Amino acid sequence: MSRIATFAVGGMLVAAALTACSPGEAGPRGADDLGTIEPGVLKVAIQPYAPYTDFKDGKLTGLDSDILGAVAAKLHLKIESEVTDFAGMLAGVQSRRVDITIGGVAWSADRQKQGLFTDPPYYSPPAMAVKSGKTYKTVPDLENLRLGTVEGYVWVKSIQAVPGAKLQAYPDGNGVIDDLGAGRVDVGFLDPLLIIAAQTARPELGIKTQYLTPPTDAEIKQRPAYEYFRSYMTSFYLPKQATVLEQAISKEIRAMYADGELVDLVKKYGGEPGQFLKPAPHIAGLRRGVDRPADWNPPSI
Repeated sequence: MSRIATFAVGGMLVAAALTACSPGEAGPRGADDLGTIEPGVLKVAIQPYAPYTDFKDGKLTGLDSDILGAVAAKLHLKIESEVTDFAGMLAGVQSRRVDITIGGVAWSADRQKQGLFTDPPYYSPPAMAVKSGKTYKTVPDLENLRLGTVEGYVWVKSIQAVPGAKLQAYPDGNGVIDDLGAGRVDVGFLDPLLIIAAQTARPELGIKTQYLTPPTDAEIKQRPAYEYFRSYMTSFYLPKQATVLEQAISKEIRAMYADGELVDLVKKYGGEPGQFLKPAPHIAGLRRGVDRPADWNPPSI
């Protein structure tokens, strides 16, 4: 899954208890029935991972944060935030020190054994950072190229399986973007909003975002590591005991697909709703019969 390694965002990460209030107020009708650690309060752990999650000027920011804020307001919950690292986020949920963690957390069969995942608030498409004027559409287009990503990210395995490709791994995403801009890398694989943010913040590098056409089942059968060139499913992660809360949050997420609220939030951060809010064909099968019913369908616009 993505987010196996932490992403350098500048500055040291220090676990700290912080508070960010959602538009809702603590303790009104129904809030006590959701089974949160503290009635009327939603304790959330995040890692600074802008533009997905961050904590600035006393409040949560980023796509995941905005989604959670909207959900919390509808459920009349006040948000209290704890900033930690990625491992701390997962551990906080699994030990039930917090009610939920957010921020591009990929669903996996192993993780769901130790916690609960909501329905996906969005999907993370296979995004590539490329120089303007260059176009790469399929995995065969990547053959014999210099492909960059962050050390420990799942794309390392995928890149190593591409015939003739040269893997260039970096401690953080900034190195990928720097070398792409300098022409030392042909394609960079990072989470899509990171590429979009870099494209906006550093226009002088001449970088643009492209989405890879996912490999076919036949291609993955031949080279299983190509699986990570497909989109993956993000979700919010909760303790095993939080069944009522998970169901309530999933219901609100589905409502946000239906009423267009998620479309607006994805656009706010430069994403394409068609890429982020429509599940790929393989997504449903991952969770059916695992942590969802056999007839489960992932939400979609």
